[in-house]
Amino acid sequence: MASRFLRTLFCATTAWVVMQPVAHAADELGQQVGTELEAAQSALAAHNYAKAMDAVNAADAVKGKTDYEDYTIAQMRAAVATQAGNLSAATAAYDKLIASPRTPQAMKNQMLKSEATMAYTAKDYPKAVANIQRYLKTAGSDPQMETLLAQSYYLQKDYPNTIKVMKQQADATIKAGKTPTESELQMLAASATALKDSAATTHAYVLLATYYPKKEYWALLLHELVVNTKIPASLQLDVYRIRLAVGDVSQARDFMDMTEIAVQQNTPQLALDLMNQGYQSGVLGQGAEAPRQARLKAMVEKAVASKKASIAADEQAAASASNGDDLLTVGYNYVTFGQADKGLQLMQQAISKGVSDVNIARLHLGLAELYAGHKDQALAALRSVEGDNGAHDIAQLWILRVTQPSGAK
Repeated sequence: MASRFLRTLFCATTAWVVMQPVAHAADELGQQVGTELEAAQSALAAHNYAKAMDAVNAADAVKGKTDYEDYTIAQMRAAVATQAGNLSAATAAYDKLIASPRTPQAMKNQMLKSEATMAYTAKDYPKAVANIQRYLKTAGSDPQMETLLAQSYYLQKDYPNTIKVMKQQADATIKAGKTPTESELQMLAASATALKDSAATTHAYVLLATYYPKKEYWALLLHELVVNTKIPASLQLDVYRIRLAVGDVSQARDFMDMTEIAVQQNTPQLALDLMNQGYQSGVLGQGAEAPRQARLKAMVEKAVASKKASIAADEQAAASASNGDDLLTVGYNYVTFGQADKGLQLMQQAISKGVSDVNIARLHLGLAELYAGHKDQALAALRSVEGDNGAHDIAQLWILRVTQPSGAK
């Protein structure tokens, strides 16, 4: 990722490292020092680094050198060592130049950057981390160097710090209205996966699917959702529904499972709608299991008719209950029966009254708004979902699905 940047930096190194420092009166090279440095420069141009360094050492051995001569020798040593890939010699020379009041601040920053990138290229990642942090502290934010810092952590398998740096950088990029690079988000996801941090992994894949909506990222997102051990049984149907929305459900047993869970949760019309999708897609109604599927559908249709007949009584009973859990379900059923305004009002009342899990309730309110065709209200409800039991992750996936051009209701 950083190779082009590194090449550009190294190609420019000789040019800036031999620039004139802050001038003082009577700054000039003595004949002996000047002769040796000219020889070093000629050897460097010919890529004869050993000969160039010998000439630099000869210049350094001259007795009675002035401060200016010492400084110029350090410049040439840095240039030769950099092009030769001699990390320790280059770093020592740069440190001497950085400490000198002769060096302008902008040039000091470039030298700090060069120290950092050389350490990275030499695969001395601990030193690269230290040098990059030193550079960032002095020069301020630099996206290229922050990426190099994350890579240095990652290549040491320091995944917590990789995640910390990459998440900060991604968040800053997004806040600035720009798009994080795919490779940076992949590094974030890989680090989170290595740590088995489900929340961080899901966050990374949400970003990947948002900015690079590829099928494989959605598949990985859904996988993280399925294997998330924090998701309670009460959200199992919701996991199925987001999978269905993005085309990740294709087995008859999944449609049957969804239908049975919806019936158990006392939402028979939702169960029938899900089963009908299975028939419309050609997954249900085929093969040896077709009679069993037909029997289940007939049972669900009877449950729908029964629920429509009892819903007014259900509403009255739920209104007198100590919490809003039953009223939430009644409201959802009204929405599925085509009475969206009444149903959504009851769901909001249920949440205000108090429910067992407010985040699951907000998720279901968002899905009910979506069912009713109220996209903006659905997004507002989904964005209010918090917590770490899986409801927030599912809500984020629905937001992503709805706001992408291919989003479905």
